Amino acid sequence: MIDESAAVLPIWMLLSAALGFMVGEAVGGQARVRKYLEQANDDLREQLKAARPDLSHLQQDLTQQRRVINDIHERILAVTKGLQKPTS
Repeated sequence: MIDESAAVLPIWMLLSAALGFMVGEAVGGQARVRKYLEQANDDLREQLKAARPDLSHLQQDLTQQRRVINDIHERILAVTKGLQKPTS
């Protein structure tokens, strides 16, 4: 009886170690994939921030364009009013 239990014990130890290794490999693999995806996500966020134009610069451009359009409108309006009034 003692000989049988001594022979069975190493088999169970081997099976338990193999099962532990497989579980550890599966969990570790998921952790590696998660870490890789987080890194890829951070890289994409940085690229998005770099690709986004500076909003204050855009606002200055729009303000300048608005001024130019307003000046053009005033000059065209003055010319069209002058054309509508006949000279006496």
